[in-house]
Amino acid sequence: MSKFLIHPSYFPSIATFAVFAQKDIVWEAHDNFQKQTYRNRCYICTDQGKHMLNIPIKHVGGNEGRQKYREVQLDHSANWLKQHWRTLETAYRTSPFFEYYEDDLKPLFETEAQSLFEFNLSTIQVVSDCLGIEFPRTQTSNFEMSPNEFKDVRFLVNAKKPFVEQFPEYTQVFAERHGFLSNLSILDLLFNEGTNAAPYLHNLSLNFLDA
Repeated sequence: MSKFLIHPSYFPSIATFAVFAQKDIVWEAHDNFQKQTYRNRCYICTDQGKHMLNIPIKHVGGNEGRQKYREVQLDHSANWLKQHWRTLETAYRTSPFFEYYEDDLKPLFETEAQSLFEFNLSTIQVVSDCLGIEFPRTQTSNFEMSPNEFKDVRFLVNAKKPFVEQFPEYTQVFAERHGFLSNLSILDLLFNEGTNAAPYLHNLSLNFLDA
């Protein structure tokens, strides 16, 4: 069975987590960091609609500002951890399963991690534990533009590419106000569906991988 090459991202999208649930994953660990990707952002639903949570990072100069993803450091000069947690609380406090999982998730927002790459892996591991999905641990040892050994699904980290696949609807907190919003962060599915989230991921069509 072929392995799927993918980026660790910040509380990944439902599409990305469906790949984790159904496939054998290898983390891309040697690429360059790129802006406007899910490496440091995710989308949730608040009372105002679709809302982006963005992690500030420390930018470096040098070679056109390029740096390896795994070397990117988090910028804690603004208290984004507290802001992100407060936003999640406000958005999902009335959801069926927020209180059930908050003790698992809150510690992520109480420690100032330094590495974006490692922090993202931590968010994925905690959610994987909540869902009962095995956390992938294998990482690449070098960068390949066109890998032969793996199925390349690194495009899932691209936040600028429109995601046209419409997933089966589930109950969302603000659906009456904004309609169903597809492929938000895995947190939206977790807080709204709880123990039903894992079967949802396992049963989700992965046709988008061939788009």
